[in-house]
Amino acid sequence: MNKAKDLILHRIPKFFVGNLLGTLVDTLVLWVFSHFVFHRYVGKVIISPVISFEFAVFSNFIFSYYLTWKDRISHHSGKLFIKHYGAYNASCTGGFLIKMGLLLLFQSLSKWDVVICNLLALCVSGTYNFMMNELVIFKEKNK
Repeated sequence: MNKAKDLILHRIPKFFVGNLLGTLVDTLVLWVFSHFVFHRYVGKVIISPVISFEFAVFSNFIFSYYLTWKDRISHHSGKLFIKHYGAYNASCTGGFLIKMGLLLLFQSLSKWDVVICNLLALCVSGTYNFMMNELVIFKEKNK
């Protein structure tokens, strides 16, 4: 029960704040690139969102690495940082694909507004991302 309490009281709020920060970074970077850097459709609608997604993933990772799961990092080194970041980036990409698949599924089945479907899909993909961080990327070492 102590472990579950730790998750609820300490990790989940930090995870939420880190993801909120990532959303802000994503939005700001998308706005800058789509308004000031790229002027054609492909740049604005495809390249800018990919760049903004990667900036958001990196900011979320920094928050997770140094705050949310900091007690799971035994020592800091460039190699360990890169290893964790690669796994984190892959996990976030998987979460993004899950979110998009669910968004499209929910929207096609319910015909609800895309924003509502996106929020529902984010709940599922957010849970997936949290569990990947908790159980795989920043897993607790066997004592």
